[in-house]
Amino acid sequence: MDLTKRIGQRLRAARQDQKLSLSELSGRTESLSKSRISNYEQGIRRMGLEEAQELAVALGTVTPTYLLCLDDKDPLSMTERQLVDYFRQADERGKDTIMKVASDQSDFVAE
Repeated sequence: MDLTKRIGQRLRAARQDQKLSLSELSGRTESLSKSRISNYEQGIRRMGLEEAQELAVALGTVTPTYLLCLDDKDPLSMTERQLVDYFRQADERGKDTIMKVASDQSDFVAE
């Protein structure tokens, strides 16, 4: 499979993991249109470094090197992805609780 198509598949998978539409992902970026992201996903057009960085920031769960197939290791384990999902679905009180538990655990491990 050609590299441009593999890059597109990674982008699509990362977007779908978060249950985002093309429009929603586009809205999280500063300059990428829905059609441009669709072209990347379909392997019609290959994203550059700047676009990979912008999409990685917008997605928050992948790195630019992962999107560009320069690093085959997914930056998050399944458990970490699940925790991120729980955090994103929580209301503000729930997010505060998750952060408090993580902080308390971090303090415990450091001792």
